[in-house]
Amino acid sequence: MTILSVSDLAISFGSNQVLSCVNFELNDSEVLGVIGPNGAGKTVMLDILTGLLKPTAGKIAFMGEEITGASLYERCRMGFGRTFQIPRPFEQLTAYENVMVGGIFGDGLGQKEAGRKASDILEFIGLYNKSGTLAGKLGLLDRKRLEIGAALASNPKMMLLDEVAGGLTESEVTDILEIVVKLKTDGISVIWIEHVLKTMLEGTDRVMCLAQGRDIICGLPAEVMASREVSEVYLGADEDV
Repeated sequence: MTILSVSDLAISFGSNQVLSCVNFELNDSEVLGVIGPNGAGKTVMLDILTGLLKPTAGKIAFMGEEITGASLYERCRMGFGRTFQIPRPFEQLTAYENVMVGGIFGDGLGQKEAGRKASDILEFIGLYNKSGTLAGKLGLLDRKRLEIGAALASNPKMMLLDEVAGGLTESEVTDILEIVVKLKTDGISVIWIEHVLKTMLEGTDRVMCLAQGRDIICGLPAEVMASREVSEVYLGADEDV
C-alpha cells in the first residue's frame, strides 16, 4: 500500500531552482533512504513534505488524499513526524518532559496519558534510564535518540529522519539502526536522509538519489550505491541546501 506519493515536486528561491522534478512513492512500513551530493535539496524536500515550505509546483498525496496545501500543524495531526539534522530539544527540560511535550501538543493527549506514553517511548529508544536527565546534559547519541522520541510522541504514521546518524561513532550508528528497524516493525514508514553508507545499505528497503533537482535513480540499496548515476553525481559536490 502506498502511504505517500510525490509528483513533479519543485521549488525555487528567486533564480535558484533547488528542486525541479522529484517523483517517488513511499509504501506502508517501508524505509526509503535518500542520498545525494551536498546541495541536492534533500533537507528542503523534507521541509516541503512537512509543510515548512510551500512548493513552486507539484503535488503531495498522503494516505490517498492530496495534502499539498495543508499546514504544518495539519500534517502533524495527519501522522507526519520529523527530526532535524541538529537536535532541538528543550534543554532545560528532562528527557521525559521533552517527550511529554510531543504527546501533549503533537497528539493532543492529556498530561497523564502523555506521561505514560513518554515512559514507553523512552524505553523504546533506549533512554528510559535517563528519563530525569536534562536534555542539555545529554550526549550526541542520546540527543539524537530524544529527537526521534519527541517525534514519536505525536503518534506518526510516517517518520522523516534527517541525518540522525551524522556525527556518531560506528557503534552508535548501530544503535540508531536498531531504532529504525523497530519503527518499521511497528508499522511506521520512514524517509531517511543520510550520508552514512552503513545506514543506507543495512537500514533501508530502497534508496533514492537526488541530484540536479530531481530523482535520478531509485531501487535496491546495493544496486543504487553501485550505480553509474550515483558515482557521477558525487564528483565535485557543493554545500548542501
